[in-house]
Amino acid sequence: MFKASTAMTPNPITVTQDTNVYEAIRIMVENDVTGLPVVHQDMTLAGIISEKDVLDLLYHVKDRDQSVACFMTHNVVSFDQDDSLVEIAECFMKNHFRRVIITADNVVVGVVSRCDIIKYILHLRHRDMEPVS
Repeated sequence: MFKASTAMTPNPITVTQDTNVYEAIRIMVENDVTGLPVVHQDMTLAGIISEKDVLDLLYHVKDRDQSVACFMTHNVVSFDQDDSLVEIAECFMKNHFRRVIITADNVVVGVVSRCDIIKYILHLRHRDMEPVS
């Protein structure tokens, strides 16, 4: 069984609910990511803030002092680091989101994106094509 931990990006950049939404956007842009886990002080998952979540700011540019909590998605699908990549891939096929948060003992430890799984599939394909010595 391929586990989430084999394809996840470990130690993701995170923000808190109190982070200014424009600071979160800056972090996403500077790090070329499309979403950030939102965590409590103990690194447990509070939600996620994504590009889709902040599109509403186009209509409300004056709301500069609002926090991530005003825009984030609260009900987030997450998986444990020992969960199957097949389960995660099936989740992506049934839903429109691009990433899921990975936890260990309820603490955020990584992120798996659609792209991460695709890269892992390619890695497996290349491994299978190597000559046996």
